[in-house]
Amino acid sequence: MQRIFESERMADEERARYAQADFFDSNRRFLAHFQEKFPDFCRGLVLDVGCGPGDVPLRFARRYAEATVHGLDSSAAMLRYAQNALARAPDLRSRVRFVQGRLPEAVLPRRSYDAIISNSLLHRLPETASLWQALSELGRPGACVCMMDLHRPGSEAQARELVERHAGDKPEPVKRDFLQSLRAAFKVEEIRQQLTEAKLLLSVETCDDHHLLIWGALPA
Repeated sequence: MQRIFESERMADEERARYAQADFFDSNRRFLAHFQEKFPDFCRGLVLDVGCGPGDVPLRFARRYAEATVHGLDSSAAMLRYAQNALARAPDLRSRVRFVQGRLPEAVLPRRSYDAIISNSLLHRLPETASLWQALSELGRPGACVCMMDLHRPGSEAQARELVERHAGDKPEPVKRDFLQSLRAAFKVEEIRQQLTEAKLLLSVETCDDHHLLIWGALPA
């Protein structure tokens, strides 16, 4: 199945509301993957690219008490949910900050980071070259990189079967957005080619029937 990228998708406000309610399990598994791949990480500056409604930065800050996490997202609607979530976690306010913007133009609180993370961003990008370039520029020497995203199934039939398996009980807008996301996702070999062209030595692997994981360290 060829990649089909659709820029006109669920409205940001609606997507933010559903993301807030329906994707906590994906975020939990993403954090578990980070812990598995980087068992020695315990502190530092972390950038979450495409942080959405803020669940991943908050989870990360809770897990790593000596980490400061900056969440970046282009959607004002998503960041409203993120700020509301942070307001309900007063113990994390000094270590979590949200910024609206899009790489590479975004103005971030810091110029470099000890870890760069992202969950469910790649399939929402028309192209990834600018992301990989920004990652190289923003990551400190030896920085941890961990990104999880959907991987594109082999056929439309397989995509629809995955929607029914994992979102069959969800509202129709969520199911429709999930199907569009699967169509827009990259395959493992496509990501590997992108990383080769960007001269990034990161690993890419599938981690379940519809997710892939990109991970590794930037050159020290």
